[in-house]
Amino acid sequence: MDKVVISLYKKGLYTDETFRKFVRVGWVTTEQFKETTGKDYEPQA
Repeated sequence: MDKVVISLYKKGLYTDETFRKFVRVGWVTTEQFKETTGKDYEPQA
């Protein structure tokens, strides 16, 4: 699943917030989030 959502994020189909949700459900890791978005993963309250 990670390759699919990363590819779609890079194409602009997902926002940072949506991509953050993928970390919460386990589709991507926090490391993949940082590598893909260039931002540190910070869980939302």
